[in-house]
Amino acid sequence: MNAQYKFRRIVGLSVLLVAVLRAELATSADQRPNIIFLMADDQATYSMGCYGAPEARTPNLDQLAKEGIVFDNHYDTTAICMASRANVMTGLYEYRTGCNFEHGPMMQDIWKQSYPVLLRDAGYTTAFAGKFGFEVKESPNAAGKGEMPEGDFDRWGGGPGQTSYATAKNKSMLKYAKEFPHSTLSYGEFGRDFVKNASKGEKPFCLSISFKAPHHPVTPDPRFDEIYAGMTFTRPANYGRQNGEHFSMQSRQGRQYERFFSWNYADKYDAVMAKYYQQIYAIDVAVGMIRDALVEAGTSENTVIIYTSDNGFMCGSHGYGSKVIPYEESSRVPLIMFDPRHESSGKKFRSDALTGNVDFAPTILNLAGVAIPNGLSGRSLLPLYDNPEAAIHHSLPLINVWGPKEVHSLGVVTKEQKYIFWSYAEGEFQPTEELYDLGSDPLELKNLAADASQTVALKEMRTVYDQHIAAWKVLAVPYNNYQKFATIFDRTVPWPQKRPLVMQKRGRVKQ
Repeated sequence: MNAQYKFRRIVGLSVLLVAVLRAELATSADQRPNIIFLMADDQATYSMGCYGAPEARTPNLDQLAKEGIVFDNHYDTTAICMASRANVMTGLYEYRTGCNFEHGPMMQDIWKQSYPVLLRDAGYTTAFAGKFGFEVKESPNAAGKGEMPEGDFDRWGGGPGQTSYATAKNKSMLKYAKEFPHSTLSYGEFGRDFVKNASKGEKPFCLSISFKAPHHPVTPDPRFDEIYAGMTFTRPANYGRQNGEHFSMQSRQGRQYERFFSWNYADKYDAVMAKYYQQIYAIDVAVGMIRDALVEAGTSENTVIIYTSDNGFMCGSHGYGSKVIPYEESSRVPLIMFDPRHESSGKKFRSDALTGNVDFAPTILNLAGVAIPNGLSGRSLLPLYDNPEAAIHHSLPLINVWGPKEVHSLGVVTKEQKYIFWSYAEGEFQPTEELYDLGSDPLELKNLAADASQTVALKEMRTVYDQHIAAWKVLAVPYNNYQKFATIFDRTVPWPQKRPLVMQKRGRVKQ
């Protein structure tokens, strides 16, 4: 065998080996699941049949729950849309994204580690529609307020700010305005179109849709007016001001307190809830549109679906409306996950493991086989899909640094307990602790912080809380006024030392 022949043979074998490796990689890529992430805005757990709401009509979501796994202790670590959406995209707590109203946009280096960007870099076809919720900026000192990262998606139907219920007012969704003048179903149609087209390609896809519904202003799609017409609704057992008298004085200073009356939970509960449920019914229909599209495209058996909400809603519980505060109805939200490939699917499993909105990014990356960035706040949900009785968190923070200073708070929640520290102590206010045994008191009807029999539990939860403060001190971004809250929320720092920080003028000031 001459040298030239040997060389050609080696080259030929090398080419063949490369071809085989490429084929294996292509096959591997083809087997990666498609991923659909769907998120409502302001949806409480008691608005779905699968969460025990007797009047709720959510057949598509309930079917998704039967086929997948329902998570019963899922929390948004910040219960307000801008910060929560940043948590979802990045897997980081708010003080690590630096992103919320009254604080500032997300920085480009953080956004580049978000799940949509990393999936696209890994070969996924990506799309986003709906309320994006935050903007991206090159650096804290860069001019301007930030922009939508439209160019980081293959298909874009998103919008800035709150977007509109009128499809025609959402620039990126104009093509759907005639057939679907209300935005909720327009997002369902966007999803259907994307699934149909992306399924024809060779790459897996990731579709993220953030519905505006059921966020205020209350604007239900009139085509569903008959669904809840004339109905009466069961009030939650903790409904009304009489069930919130044990809450801190600080929690009553924000808009969520007066909205019990101004949003008519006090005097027109049935009418208010009928419209709230009607908006969610439209989401349910949109979910059905997307699932039908998966079946029609032949991709339903290889598509993972995740459904959740960016925060909950008080809806009259404890005599409050709106969200933001760290109580259950505001911070605990629905979560359904369905992986048709998995043996746990179809068994009607539920998981009571503690999970958070920071878990979505690592979960989606894990599903796609993409390396999860080091040091994320969240953890993949996949071990819980393997074993619903497993655990991935011992505790999660419940953060609010938005709105009146009095209402700023930090709480921590475990599977069984919740501890909240209200630090504001100016004038008639005093630092206030709240402790709830969620196992025996899921409606948070009794504050145990002053109960002598709960001294050990209080001490344990204070320790958990202090651990989260220590992490805040180390990991908070050095801009958008986040570092100071590690001191403001520190239980051991007296008010006179906190006061200058608390009274500091708001702004996106680099510290």
